[in-house]
Amino acid sequence: MPTVQSSPYLQMDNPAILSLLRPTPEQKPRKSSSGGGLMRMFKLFPMLTSGCKMVALLGRPRKPLLKDGATTGTIFGYRKGRVCLAIQDDPHCVPMFVIELPMLTSLLRKEMASDIVRIALESETKTHKKKLLEEFVWAIYCNGRKVGYSIRRKQLSDDELHVMQLLRGVSMGAGVLPSPNEKETVTSDGELTYMRARFERVVGSKDSEALYMINPDGAPGPELSIFFVRAR
Repeated sequence: MPTVQSSPYLQMDNPAILSLLRPTPEQKPRKSSSGGGLMRMFKLFPMLTSGCKMVALLGRPRKPLLKDGATTGTIFGYRKGRVCLAIQDDPHCVPMFVIELPMLTSLLRKEMASDIVRIALESETKTHKKKLLEEFVWAIYCNGRKVGYSIRRKQLSDDELHVMQLLRGVSMGAGVLPSPNEKETVTSDGELTYMRARFERVVGSKDSEALYMINPDGAPGPELSIFFVRAR
């Protein structure tokens, strides 16, 4: 089994995260195909056109299309703005965790060029009176680099509620969403983009959890991993 490739930065050497990391598969040449993972779709955002009406249509079903117990994760934000992360047990339910990450959409797209993205959220609270995902203040790391701090949302903003409503029937996908303001196709921060995927949720302990993206095109290994760790 190949060794786990951890970042040279301190955060990815956190024992709690290392215990959740999965081995990086050996690099093998891939056959070219017309398909592609969600992260490759996310990279094409500058080439996509605005006003994606298909999203609004997909949002109409009342029952989830997939019932395998997978967790739903959504990364969204304006092209020139910051990225938000929402986690749901069911696309029709209110997110159990929403946070605005201290990084721009453009920066996340650059990180995705590596095809393997690891986002780590570390809570420095040591009281342990709350469940892990109920903590409020988080230090955010992307591929081992600390990008800043964020506070978990207590309530959804209007824009976040707009995104959740449009995507309530979508299990996975990536694209451009209609603006919350029907009179504006593009805001000063650019178009509203999103990527939604299904994740395998792994609980390491009461102080550590991980989400591994389930790749829809069958490629080996997850392309995106999200870690939640509480300081001990």
